[in-house]
Amino acid sequence: MNKIGARRIVLTGGHAATPAVAVVEELLRREPKRWNIYWIGAKQAIEGREFPTLESEVFPKLGVKSSAIAAGRIQRRFSLWTIPAILKIPLGFGHALILLTRIKPKIILSFGGYAAWPVVLAGWLMRIPVIIHEQTAAAGRANRASSFFAKKICLARPESLNYFPKGKCVVTGNPVMTQVAEISPKTQKGHPPVVFITLGSRGSQRINEVVRRALEKLLSGFRVIHLAGLLDKNKFKEIKSKLSKELADRYELYDRVDPLQIDNLYREADIVIARAGANTVSEIMATCRPSVLIPIPWSYLNEQMENALAAQKFGIAEVLPEDRLTPESLLGAVERTNSKWESIVRRVASKVSPDKEAAKKLVDLVEETVG
Repeated sequence: MNKIGARRIVLTGGHAATPAVAVVEELLRREPKRWNIYWIGAKQAIEGREFPTLESEVFPKLGVKSSAIAAGRIQRRFSLWTIPAILKIPLGFGHALILLTRIKPKIILSFGGYAAWPVVLAGWLMRIPVIIHEQTAAAGRANRASSFFAKKICLARPESLNYFPKGKCVVTGNPVMTQVAEISPKTQKGHPPVVFITLGSRGSQRINEVVRRALEKLLSGFRVIHLAGLLDKNKFKEIKSKLSKELADRYELYDRVDPLQIDNLYREADIVIARAGANTVSEIMATCRPSVLIPIPWSYLNEQMENALAAQKFGIAEVLPEDRLTPESLLGAVERTNSKWESIVRRVASKVSPDKEAAKKLVDLVEETVG
């Protein structure tokens, strides 16, 4: 239901549910009746699969009006879906124009990704102010392409200044959801310690295959919470059914988790195993959870390695390159992290994550731009 007299803001992006949720929380916390909030994002979580995005499921719960566009993209690897994805690019632009004409927003806040690009371009043509936010320690393709059309460019990390017009840039940090930002560092491990393997809703079949081969040894010393992703959930469900009762009781399996509930898993976690996506890195830094990070080696501008190195510099992560990833190397990294757990937590417990105030800084800039 629209709030009478409220200003309209469009948030857009791909794979950006958690920072966008953090911004929505901040908008609502300040003046709940000031904003009518809209989200425009991708239609599917995985190209060619009928899996809804987390954004489309989460935002309606927050009162955000969510719309999906059939945005296309140029894929890194050729597949059955490559040509249809390219053909969707002009379709997505047309759809974005229609939605923005209906909504008539005062401002657009883009979190990057292929679904954001047509919205940013359409907004610029309609003379709607655009702010973009870059979550990584490098730069995403869509954000680099969008930078020409943006009034301001907000950066999670100062390293990203190398990729954008410096006169437009401001370093804000990467917004972290309130319920995650409020998690305190642990003072002691669980018995047994809890390993949280978080691979997002899309998962990582490369890491999951190594986890599959290492799972029984891992479960012999740890309790494991495994966010396996949509594609591999059934495979691991079958694996769990064949474990002994003792090991099965130590293994908690999910395909994906509502972002509004992810704090419950971080609260339990002693050690995190993850890719090095910008939002995951922000969450482990904010929660001070010792981690093993396995960056995607083919990410644009090697952004995941840059994210992982930022976490390593913060003192919270060991970086395990994918070309060295084996069951043995993964188990070794977990054991090393476990043996140094107390010293790692002591070292970072007094540090303040650069991301805890990011949502406030971003909303300040939105309000300043709108006036």
